[in-house]
Amino acid sequence: MLTVYGLNGRIFSGSLEGLRELGPVQAVARLRAVEPVHRDQEPSLQRDLSAPGMPGRKAGRQGALAAYSEAQQQAQPAASGAGARQPLTLTEQLMSRKLITVPVMASVAQGLDLLAEARVGQAPVLNPQQRLVGLLLRADLLPVPRDIQDAAAWARWFSRPVGEVMWSPVPAARPDTPIREVAQALLDLRLPGLPVLDESGELVGFISRSDILRGLSREPPLDLWG
Repeated sequence: MLTVYGLNGRIFSGSLEGLRELGPVQAVARLRAVEPVHRDQEPSLQRDLSAPGMPGRKAGRQGALAAYSEAQQQAQPAASGAGARQPLTLTEQLMSRKLITVPVMASVAQGLDLLAEARVGQAPVLNPQQRLVGLLLRADLLPVPRDIQDAAAWARWFSRPVGEVMWSPVPAARPDTPIREVAQALLDLRLPGLPVLDESGELVGFISRSDILRGLSREPPLDLWG
């Protein structure tokens, strides 16, 4: 099961097929997909945006295929032996339980600092009641708008609250959501990861594309796509 949260709380709970038909989420995904990519970025900025943990779609898919093939080969002898591991099928088996969050009223500058300190490319955004309201992506904070040309404009940009630039409404998984559904949602919406919430709506983890690839390559036997 997948859920969707926005500034006014939960707006959806259901299947992957239902998520695909949800207008607000698809509208945000389409908007992000057509945003221009600035080809004249500084080289240092391009390196930052392609840092480990934020793979491109083409590289991510190629890496997933290679890792899956390797894991399948490793799983063949292990599956027949005594004490073989159980297949990885659920989000809770791969998600990170280290909670890194950003307050909705934090500034863009503070959001960047939090992401940099934690060495991650994204983090859930929480309201004062510690409820999920969005997802902050480093790619949304850098590069900044092209019309920022003076110090005052830069200061205004970095002082904006992250609530104005975050991804919202944002889908979320549950610990018992099949990994296959999470992977497909990430591909459909071009997201690097999903927050994981329990039945009460409390944030309990985060699952990223890197977590899934790590599971594919290091934790056989796997039964993700069968």
